[in-house]
Amino acid sequence: MESTSRRFSAIFGEFFPLKSKQKAVRRQYAAKKLVRGFVSTALWGISALTANGQSDPPVVKLKNPTVSVQSEALLSAALERTVSLTILLPPHYSAATEKWYPVLYLNDGQDLERLHLESTLNKLYAENRLPHLIVVGLHANHDRIHEYGTAAQPDYKGRGGRARQHTEFVLNELMPMVEKNYRVQTGPQNTAYAGFSLGGLAALDLVWSHPERFSKVGVFSGSLWWRKRAYEDGYDDHADRIMHVQIREGTFRLGLKFWFEAGTDDERDDRNNNGIIDAIDDTLDLMTELEAKGYRRDVDVQYLEVPGGQHDPETWGRVMPEFLIWAFGK
Repeated sequence: MESTSRRFSAIFGEFFPLKSKQKAVRRQYAAKKLVRGFVSTALWGISALTANGQSDPPVVKLKNPTVSVQSEALLSAALERTVSLTILLPPHYSAATEKWYPVLYLNDGQDLERLHLESTLNKLYAENRLPHLIVVGLHANHDRIHEYGTAAQPDYKGRGGRARQHTEFVLNELMPMVEKNYRVQTGPQNTAYAGFSLGGLAALDLVWSHPERFSKVGVFSGSLWWRKRAYEDGYDDHADRIMHVQIREGTFRLGLKFWFEAGTDDERDDRNNNGIIDAIDDTLDLMTELEAKGYRRDVDVQYLEVPGGQHDPETWGRVMPEFLIWAFGK
């Protein structure tokens, strides 16, 4: 109402110039009074229509319906701990009881606020750029370095030693709970997984190993350096990067699609001194392994390199719309 009053004041000032501050104040008061009169008249008209038995006026929605957030705690036998979950439900979820939705599982769910994921989804929904979906964020804890990794093999320091249990948790405990309690569409064509850094490696390992459950994976600044030998112990790029070898020795999985992101400021290390940071080298090399299996660049495999992109949720949150539209977009 105040901004409307200013507009009226501006109009009055244009046609009736006033010199004194006193007259200006009176002019502003008159404008406010006039606006209140317009509002009162409008409200009286609406009341009169209703009182005369005519239909109510249409409801004017001031903003689009928004995502609703729920928290869950799932006791895991595989991980021997309670896993906290953040679940983002689409607008109208409670009302649209006959509608079922695709689902995205997301590692490091404790960082959803830093990713600004809720506001990103609201914006994409409002712009009609993304169909409604359910997002399940899995919170990591102090055992993250052991629960994330490659299920078949820990790295040379023994990190990722509980990645197999994490896979069991996702497949045998989490997904059944979500499918029982939420209206998610099942089948690999409706299910995607994503993660960041070490969580991105874990997501890739899970999707690559279980194409019967997932069809798409998002790997943000993935820890694709994950290796079975230390640099000083005769490390070799071709033989020692665990995920690269796993894909090279695996078979083509029909229907899988891959989305990778790396930032030019993800790190500073350049172990082969080729002028390209390891994070980008490792990502491009893994994409080459996928292409050798028969996956097509820009069709089955997408890559986004972010100039100035850093190894943090703020960077990943900025590019999240591109991943979501790639994975679920219209």
